[in-house]
Amino acid sequence: MHMADALISPQVGGAMWATSLGLAAYSAHRLKPEMTERKIPLMGVLGAFVFAAQMINVTIPATGSSGHLGGGMILTILLGPYAAFLVMFSILAVQALFFADGGLLALGCNVFNLGFWPCFVFYPLFKKIIGKSPTHGRIMTGSIASGVLSLQLGAFCVVLQTLLSGISELPFGAFLLLMQPIHLGIGIIEGIVTAAVVSFVWQARPELLELSADSKLEPAMSLKPILVTFAIVALLVGTLLSWFASTHPDGLEWALFRVTGKEELEASPDGLHAAMAKLQEKTSFMPDYGFPETPATQEPEAEQPATEAEAEAWPAISAGTSVAGVVGGGIVLALAVLIGTLLRLVQRRQNVAVS
Repeated sequence: MHMADALISPQVGGAMWATSLGLAAYSAHRLKPEMTERKIPLMGVLGAFVFAAQMINVTIPATGSSGHLGGGMILTILLGPYAAFLVMFSILAVQALFFADGGLLALGCNVFNLGFWPCFVFYPLFKKIIGKSPTHGRIMTGSIASGVLSLQLGAFCVVLQTLLSGISELPFGAFLLLMQPIHLGIGIIEGIVTAAVVSFVWQARPELLELSADSKLEPAMSLKPILVTFAIVALLVGTLLSWFASTHPDGLEWALFRVTGKEELEASPDGLHAAMAKLQEKTSFMPDYGFPETPATQEPEAEQPATEAEAEAWPAISAGTSVAGVVGGGIVLALAVLIGTLLRLVQRRQNVAVS
C-alpha cells in the first residue's frame, strides 16, 4: 500500500506531509519522558525486522494479488504508539529515499495510512481485547481485529486521497469497491503474522507486552534474547526469504489495474512531481531493492523474455535483493537508534535544567 506520487496532487501531498510531521513531533514529545536506554535497541531491531518483512509479498488466494506486512500493530504492541510511529516513519522514509518504494511526495500519505491507524486508533482496541490476562486466543483475536481495521482504514484513505487529488482515472466508487475487499484478505494475513510475533514475545518476555506503552522496562528484564532473535530473523528474511516474494501485484497495483488497465499511473512531467522524481532518482541507490541497471546491463526494449516462465521466475534469487535487505535493515536500525538516542539526550538535559 505504498502510494506513488502519480496518485496524489501536490496539495494533498503537502497536507499529508504536514500531518505526518505533526504526528511525528507529537510522538517525539510524548516519547521523551518514557525513553530509556533499554528501549532504544528494541526500536532499532524491530524497525529492521519490519523493513525486511515488508520486502515479502504473500499471494492472496484466488485473487491474483498479493500483500505484504504493514507491521504497524507489531511495532505498536511491542514499543508503544509513540515509538512505533517514529519507527514506521523511519522505515517508510528509508524505503522511499533509497529504494524508490513509494513516492517522496506521497511519503506523508504512506506514513499516515500505515502508521496513524494502528498506532493511535486501534492499539487501544487490541489492549481491550487481550485484557489484563492475555491468552493465545485473545492475542489472535485482538491482532486480527486491529490488523484488519487498520488496513481497511488505511486503504480507504488511499481512495480518499486520490479523490481529493482529482485523479479522474480512479473513480471513487469503483476504486473503493476493489481496494476494501482485497485489503480485507491482506489484513487477515497481517493479523495472523502479528499474533505469531506477539505470542512469541509474550512467551519469552510477558512483561514487555504489559509495559510496551510505558517507559519503565525493569533492569532485571533482559531483552537480549528478544533482540538477538529479531535481529537474526530480520537478517534471514532480508537476505533469503525475500527471494520468495510473490510475483503477483500488490493490493494497490491490483486495484489500479482493474480500474485503469495499468498497475501504475504516469506522474506529471512538470512541477513538483517532476522535481520529486528527479530527487528520488538521485537518492535511490538500489531502486526496487536491487542493484541499479547500467546501460551495459539493460536489455533493448525490443528484446523480450524467451518464455513466460523466465519472465515470472520464482524464487527470484538475487544478490541485489539480499544486499538491499541487509543495507536497508541496517539503515533503519541506525536511524531508529539515532532517534531514540537523541530523544534520550534531550530528556536528560531537560531533567538537569529543571533540577
